[in-house]
Amino acid sequence: MNEQTLSRRLERVAAQVPQGARLADIGSDHGYLPVALRLRGVIEAAVAGEVAQTPFASAQRTVRENGLQASISVRLADGLAAIEADDRITAITFCGMGGQTIRDILERGRRHLSGRERLILQPNGDERELREWLAANGYRIVSEELLREHRFDYEIIVAEPGEGQAYSAQELYFGPLLLRQRSPAFLNKWQRMLRQKQQTLANFQRARATVPEHKTRDFERQVSWINEVLA
Repeated sequence: MNEQTLSRRLERVAAQVPQGARLADIGSDHGYLPVALRLRGVIEAAVAGEVAQTPFASAQRTVRENGLQASISVRLADGLAAIEADDRITAITFCGMGGQTIRDILERGRRHLSGRERLILQPNGDERELREWLAANGYRIVSEELLREHRFDYEIIVAEPGEGQAYSAQELYFGPLLLRQRSPAFLNKWQRMLRQKQQTLANFQRARATVPEHKTRDFERQVSWINEVLA
């Protein structure tokens, strides 16, 4: 993968970035996503934010090698602190972090949000916790996609600010739009997840004395929900 050939996962994230957007890519790693979008003429400008020195240097190199220093700023910063008011950001991407990590970055950096940005989120797990934050903070989920790449299931969640929307516990768990669509990729994921959850629950029951009861009940509820969806 490079700035010319993105992974399938990043291509699906890229497809959700509006034409003419001013993008902040948080946790940009090599900077491939903003550079690819700028080379394609999709975005007007971008900020590539990184908290670690090595990927920060990699992103700088990618931007420099493509001659995009005038339109892409690479910044060493913690999360949304990479964004400045003059950037006039209209879209923010997070790719390849855990859902709880993305949620914590959003919560910690709320003062850097203008309230107009489209959030394009590709969490590695903990999607429920991320959806809970979006719902609690006035975001509406406008698109969801699930794909499988290199034996991993990835969800892409797109949210926009506005009137907050109430979701049921099941919608937060499965994704309100994914639950409605029930694509083959969705059903295949949850068939795999059902086997994993059932195995974990069996392990809990064998070690009943050491597993908190609330944790066992939560897994039982998840197994029940998955069975209902797959029925």
